[in-house]
Amino acid sequence: IGRGRVLKEGTKVALLSFGTRLQDCLTAAEELGAAGLSTSVADARFAKPLDEDLIRRLARSHEVLVTVEEGSVGGFASQVLHFLAHEGLLESGLKVRPLVLPDAFTDHAKPEKMYADAGLDTAGIVRTVFVALGQAAQAQRA
Repeated sequence: IGRGRVLKEGTKVALLSFGTRLQDCLTAAEELGAAGLSTSVADARFAKPLDEDLIRRLARSHEVLVTVEEGSVGGFASQVLHFLAHEGLLESGLKVRPLVLPDAFTDHAKPEKMYADAGLDTAGIVRTVFVALGQAAQAQRA
């Protein structure tokens, strides 16, 4: 209990999934790898207790950290950001992007469409990484 797991090891980008978006993270990692971006994928598995060792390791060994969850603002990503700030891990150039459901009314639709609209699908994850890296042209193609 309280321990995440790394499913894929990489060196530049880390995707930290909490919940059901794990498969999209794995698929995004493959696409990012094809574009030359070595990508780790970790399954946080628990929000509490937060796996601080895993988060610390990902933050120290990657340029970009993207958290991906079905929750809204104030959830898992907020806990991760709070931890990173208190540990001083945001002061060395780490680019962090939280992907969550929007804090707004969302029309009902098929889950796939709702995830795509929120940027929580494979394409949205890939786009987020390219934007974080300042590669807008790549992001538009994703």
